Amino acid sequence: MNSRSRDRAVLYLIIGLPFVALLVTVPVAWGWGIGPLDAAIAVVMYSIATMGVNMGFHRYFTHGAFKAKRPLHIALAIAGSTALQGPPIAWVADHRKHHKYADAPGDPHSPWRFGTSMGALAKGMAFAHFGWLFEKHASFVAYAPDLLRDRAIVRISRKYWHLTAVSVLLPPVLGGLLTWSWSGALTAFFWGSLVRIGLVHHVEWSVNSICHVMGDRPFRARDKSGNVWWLALLTFGDSWHNLHHAEPTSARHGVLRGQIDVNARFIRWFEVLGWVWDVRWPDKDRLEQRKAVVPS
Repeated sequence: MNSRSRDRAVLYLIIGLPFVALLVTVPVAWGWGIGPLDAAIAVVMYSIATMGVNMGFHRYFTHGAFKAKRPLHIALAIAGSTALQGPPIAWVADHRKHHKYADAPGDPHSPWRFGTSMGALAKGMAFAHFGWLFEKHASFVAYAPDLLRDRAIVRISRKYWHLTAVSVLLPPVLGGLLTWSWSGALTAFFWGSLVRIGLVHHVEWSVNSICHVMGDRPFRARDKSGNVWWLALLTFGDSWHNLHHAEPTSARHGVLRGQIDVNARFIRWFEVLGWVWDVRWPDKDRLEQRKAVVPS
């Protein structure tokens, strides 16, 4: 087996097993339920991965929405890696390319890739959701040269598979030790590893697929990015996607009344603690200029 075939096989495994786990959550929960320890482990691991990707990989490393002290800089790279969405350098390169060509030829995961008919859009949404992962990824040199110069991030990217192992094995280790039983390890592995990874995957990938097809568009952007409120709860604020594409470097994506943005709240707390600075908070005048013109 050559390296490309091996990589594809591993990718199928990483995507497939958690997805199967998601499919059987209802009958498993109905038959055996989910204990408070398993739920706690799953929620904590989900929160670490989701904030690592959305606050770390996305707002910090990709768009430079704030500057961070070195320990937090490293912690965000490690936390994002536990989401099993690729090493930080690869994730950042792909996302920067996405913004350069958003919903236009060259975008690595636009749901409009195959056309605007219902059939083409269905195919495009599947591609934007996970099909694009099997394609050639963005050049690190072209799209992430700053991270290639960062020794800590290069080292973390090279240790990605070690961090993948930690992400998968930590829940069952905790479950086994805290219950002192193999059954505690097994249920923690199911809920805290497989189900949690599957949920993180499909929640994050939904921003690529769903948020570029539907949702409110209160701000002018050059693409079809939209706000999907129910997904914002699961992404901790990253599906307020219209403002993000209108103002990519903004540290807050949910800027309108009622738009909950947990990532932005944590950035604010870190700013108060002095762990981050030069935060690019939304400017009221720029937001007014960016508002979409509503036909009278």
